[in-house]
Amino acid sequence: QVQLVESGGGSVQAGGSLRLSCAASGYSVSRGCMGWFRQVPGKEREGVAHIDSNGRTSYADSVKGRFTISRDNAKNTMYLQMNSLKPEDTAMYYCVADFWCEGGAVVLRPNTHWGQGTQVTVSS
Repeated sequence: QVQLVESGGGSVQAGGSLRLSCAASGYSVSRGCMGWFRQVPGKEREGVAHIDSNGRTSYADSVKGRFTISRDNAKNTMYLQMNSLKPEDTAMYYCVADFWCEGGAVVLRPNTHWGQGTQVTVSS
C-alpha cells in the first residue's frame, strides 16, 4: 500500500521560506514521476513542480526561480524548497506520485497516488 506523508507546511510572512517534505512508503521516489500540486478552495488544482526518474525537473511559471524540487533516494523522500514566498502561494500542497510526465507536461493516471496535503499560508 502506497502512503505519501507531507510535512513542513505552516504560516510565514511574504519573502520567507518553507521546505515541504514527502515521505513515501510502498513506493520508490526514484521510480517514476513525482511532484507537488497545490489547490486553493474554489479554484482548480495547479501543478507546481515535478521530477522524473532521471532527475529532470519542471516548474510552473509562477514558481520558477523561487521553488526547488528534489529527492533523497536513500530516505525515500521528496522535497520542495520554497523561497521568496508570496501571498498567492497560499494553498494546500499535495505530494503526488506515479503519473506520466515529459518536460512540462503531466498526465495523471487513475492509480496516481496523493498525500493528505499540508497547508501553506503566506501573509503580506
